[in-house]
Amino acid sequence: MLNMTLYKREMKGSLKMLFVFAAILSMYVTIIIRMYDPEMMATLDSFYQAMPELMASVGMNTGATSLISFMISYLYGFILLIFPMAFCILRGNGLIVRYVDRGSMVTLLASPIKRRTVAITQMSALISGILLLTIYTAGLEMMIAETNFPGELAIAELLKLNASLLCLHLFIGGTCFLASCIFSDTKYSIALGAGIPALMYIFQMLANAGEKADVIKYFTFFTLFDANGIVAGESSAVIGTLALLMGAIILYTTGVVVFCKKDLYI
Repeated sequence: MLNMTLYKREMKGSLKMLFVFAAILSMYVTIIIRMYDPEMMATLDSFYQAMPELMASVGMNTGATSLISFMISYLYGFILLIFPMAFCILRGNGLIVRYVDRGSMVTLLASPIKRRTVAITQMSALISGILLLTIYTAGLEMMIAETNFPGELAIAELLKLNASLLCLHLFIGGTCFLASCIFSDTKYSIALGAGIPALMYIFQMLANAGEKADVIKYFTFFTLFDANGIVAGESSAVIGTLALLMGAIILYTTGVVVFCKKDLYI
């Protein structure tokens, strides 16, 4: 079902972007994990007291009692959501619609490659990029944590947490991929593929900011990613993760079907 020549070309195109995002995440993950000490945590708590709503809006809270809870508070509410989401948006919206918009799809489909194969290959390139970024982040977290705070990181909980995070970003990637398959103009694909995740995250920020806006959490898929619930082993958090995974499968499948049936005007 995959065209390996096309897949390798797309993965080569993803490498530069992956290196950039990996470098950004390396900087933030290293800095934040190394901040896990009583003096620095007291400083962060003082920031929270000064700007409680702003800090809460990006998922940052006080009172962390373990390294994993500290990482959830300062990494999994903003950093590890926004930057991988940006990768999904930038890469996902360029895999199908870019070729159609530039007229390159004529050449691609003129070769003996079926539409279904093209769509599945492009989808696989996006999923591979998301998977690589998530694996790199998890490995980096374990390395930095064990180097600076040996034995304090709950590895099993971290792996479950990143598995749930992967499902979230696969869902976001699926949204971007579907938008890329629906539209033939890049600007419309980006408007939908980037607009929906960005709007959903704004809703999540508003829901985190205070009880008055708490009802907004029912209107964003980010609520399905419950980092604290995953670590605690709560069934509702597991169900949320499975919902994201099923949603991602539906989005990618729909994208392939739409691309196979759409009139490309080529």
